[in-house]
Amino acid sequence: MAVTLMITNEKGLSFFPPTAEGVTLTTSRRGSPGTLKFTVLKDEAMGEIGGFAEGSSVTLQVDDKPLFFGYIFVKRRDKAGAIECTAYDQIRYLKNKDILTYKNSTAAEVVQLIAADKKLHLGEIEPTSYVIPFRSEGNVTLLDMIETALDLELTHKGQMFVLYDDFGSLTLKNIASMRLDILINASAAGDFDYTSSIDEQTYNQVKLSYPNRESGKWESYIAKDGEHINQWGLLQYFDTVQAEENGQAKADALLKLYNSKTRRLKIKNALGDARVRAGCLLGVALDLGDIIANTYMLVENVCHTFRESERFMDLTLRGGEFIA
Repeated sequence: MAVTLMITNEKGLSFFPPTAEGVTLTTSRRGSPGTLKFTVLKDEAMGEIGGFAEGSSVTLQVDDKPLFFGYIFVKRRDKAGAIECTAYDQIRYLKNKDILTYKNSTAAEVVQLIAADKKLHLGEIEPTSYVIPFRSEGNVTLLDMIETALDLELTHKGQMFVLYDDFGSLTLKNIASMRLDILINASAAGDFDYTSSIDEQTYNQVKLSYPNRESGKWESYIAKDGEHINQWGLLQYFDTVQAEENGQAKADALLKLYNSKTRRLKIKNALGDARVRAGCLLGVALDLGDIIANTYMLVENVCHTFRESERFMDLTLRGGEFIA
């Protein structure tokens, strides 16, 4: 397996640094940029070009496949002169806070609007269908603005989309477009960590309320599952909505989304496959004790470790009754 890491410094000079064995690449479905970590060992070539600094660009290719393009944000040195580096992809710049107001826009259009305003590179943007009537955001990150819009698409249309950086290009895809022909079974998974719970992200009643200006009272939309209330006790999700929203439809959709046990599944030391990134769907066939998983599951987080002689990955999965 060929692992090729290249750094380009502020002078535009590129070199292929020797690294301590083991490069890790981590991606998350939401909330975080892609993160590349590696340790550079000093050599003459690095000295000849004047070294590198925070802001230098980094590319990673595995078996000639481009996997990561980003920028070094953190350098940590030790007494021996080794430099431990952390680089992030373009989504790191969506962690900046700002203000934004838009109306009659889809989540895909919000991504395009922010990318154009901040001069970020766009790749493939699959269209979303829910039109957000009006939204005003202030003092929140650009990434939170986008994820709020994607959450509205999921709530109103039942479609989950993933925003990620594809080797330097912001990309938005429906998870249905990201299914891989990979099966995680007992022989492929080194180990797993499985937890079931009703302690978080489980709700058997949804209550959405809005102020009625004419009566001066709060009006509510409620969706509930009496059987699960009897079994687990009352676990209520509450939020406010606008009077003009279809609150009952939203309450019904949220109950369908949250009215189940939360099951967490983490796969450790699985056989590595560089195609796997957060947002992909993988086949899983495992006997977990109280249930047998035999379905496609969504990759919430994946950490790849690449070495010259081997590759493996740790996965956090959700699907069916599983959440991350």
